[in-house]
Amino acid sequence: MTVASPLPERLRPDDIALFVGQTHLTERLRSLMEAPRLPSMLLFGPPGCGKSTLALLLAKSKGTRVLRLSAPEAGLQHLRRSLNGVDILVLDELHRFSKAQQDFFLPLVESGELTLLATTTENPSFSVTRQLLSRLHVLRLRPLGRGELVTLARRGADRQGVALSEEVLDLLAGVAHGDARTLLNLVEYVAALPEEKRHSDQVKAGLPEILTRHDRDGDSHYELASALIKSIRGSDPDAALYYLACLLEGGEDPRFVCRRLILSASEDVGLADPQALPLAVACQQAVEFTGMPEGFIPMAQTVVYLALARKSNTSYAAYLNAAREVKLSGPKPVPLHLRNPSTQLQREWGYGKEYKYPHNFPEVWVEQEYLPQELRGRRFYQPRENGDEARLSQWWRRIHRVRKSGDEE
Repeated sequence: MTVASPLPERLRPDDIALFVGQTHLTERLRSLMEAPRLPSMLLFGPPGCGKSTLALLLAKSKGTRVLRLSAPEAGLQHLRRSLNGVDILVLDELHRFSKAQQDFFLPLVESGELTLLATTTENPSFSVTRQLLSRLHVLRLRPLGRGELVTLARRGADRQGVALSEEVLDLLAGVAHGDARTLLNLVEYVAALPEEKRHSDQVKAGLPEILTRHDRDGDSHYELASALIKSIRGSDPDAALYYLACLLEGGEDPRFVCRRLILSASEDVGLADPQALPLAVACQQAVEFTGMPEGFIPMAQTVVYLALARKSNTSYAAYLNAAREVKLSGPKPVPLHLRNPSTQLQREWGYGKEYKYPHNFPEVWVEQEYLPQELRGRRFYQPRENGDEARLSQWWRRIHRVRKSGDEE
């Protein structure tokens, strides 16, 4: 007995005119399809936004020999065997390949022997090697909008031979969170229900876990994340835990939460409690190691710690002060005595001359200028008497007083 393909696969369009979404790429896609030769590309975007479908449409528009593979199932030996006679490779989940595996494509893509149309859900700046990325045209795809999802849901219902109300279609579009694959799977599920259970109330009752998820690409995603960080900044552990629960129980990617906690540990707690940052980094590592749902345990500990910790944003503010100076006046020349004399000619120019090595002096400090001449005396960092920062900056304050008194003399 032949098993029917899932609805998302059956509804995959074979004509670009039927493709839904990514209207910001319309002109670029038309140019690519009309070009005599298709360049190698990387399609980057969230799950279910049409990356693979678009890659297949582009590949088939050239009428050449096309192969589609998924990175998790294709090792290098399998690739070498499979690519014989292939002109265009559609490769899903490129980020799952190691650096060595990605390097395999460099000579093939550079010579034009193979056109690579790869997809990834991960930021290519981190998941794709710099060498391969420089050889690919990157197309960034967006989550589908609610109206686009309703259009797809209607098509899916027609393909399943059922009539779903606009209310149900809109409901399913709302809980799909921009993911067409999730949407069509939901349509297939609802279409299989008895007709009397296809009303919105019954559908809601049948999909409780999905309906509690927040919109990860909508306003609530950013509102909850903002509320979490501001509750930590305001030293309210109860509110911080509540918003953490809203994010995690709503299906938020725990890696996103961990990134925000790491930034908060440095920006909001900072030098008032220097242990906050390593704890937040350890939390990220623990979540990666344990996975979900247990990952909430180290995240809850970290959120409470950050909320209870003393706060200081002086290092964050100090960098902004320094960056503002650079943007306004540009970088100033490094003083000659701080430059490294790598060559004899540089020594003759005075590089490193009269530099005083602090380790050769009592308290590992010696009076010496480090800022460019035009900025001498400028203060970007302003310490506070809060938490560990008072202790950490005590010695520095004393040294600064010594320098100031020397300047006055």
